[in-house]
Amino acid sequence: MANCSNCSAPLPPNSIRCDYCGSRNDIDLKGINYYTTHEVDSTRVCPRCAIPLQTIDLKLDGRFLIERCDECLGLFFDPGELEALLEATVANVFAIDRSRLDTINTALRPNDYGVSYVKCPVCATIMNRINFGTKSGVIVDRCKEHGVWLDGGELRHLFEWMKAGGKLLDQERQEQRKKNEAEQERERRDRLAQPIPGGNYQGDDSSFDDYGSVLRMGDPDLFHLIRKAIDFFTR
Repeated sequence: MANCSNCSAPLPPNSIRCDYCGSRNDIDLKGINYYTTHEVDSTRVCPRCAIPLQTIDLKLDGRFLIERCDECLGLFFDPGELEALLEATVANVFAIDRSRLDTINTALRPNDYGVSYVKCPVCATIMNRINFGTKSGVIVDRCKEHGVWLDGGELRHLFEWMKAGGKLLDQERQEQRKKNEAEQERERRDRLAQPIPGGNYQGDDSSFDDYGSVLRMGDPDLFHLIRKAIDFFTR
């Protein structure tokens, strides 16, 4: 558990604000040994505090720039950067610890802002609230074109989620979903390929091909009625 840098009291889960002294703690990036702050502020604006974000270089495998708010310590990542940071910071996870995942989510408390919609720091359009991964417990704010916003404390929680095998669980769920979708598609195709009950039409089927898939599971009487109508108008 992280401690407040001002009074050393334990910080609550998913929060950078100390309940005892009220100080904000920039602890989300403490696992990154070195990062530098650029002198020039970004043109991007914090969706919480409405002040310019500060660009910082995390120096992961070279230059790795993200934006941070000096006031609320929220973080903004361009598309793909959050996933890259998690991959670079949390390694050697080969198993899913379901008990630990349940524990960290049970300890998770609502963030300091509750349920709210914020604007993208780049284009100022309202971002979508999206659950990040399976059982992560973190709802991120995402702009499809420009990136992801995390409130203070949420990155720390995602680190713990990764360490407990959260990404592996998410991949497992996605693979199972794809298998289920493929199985449903096979079943649909099998139903369409089944013979129509009571069908004994002996004529030319070429003019009826477009209707076969629609009526394959339909009423046989309606099926033959339409066939007769086609024969009548194509004589």
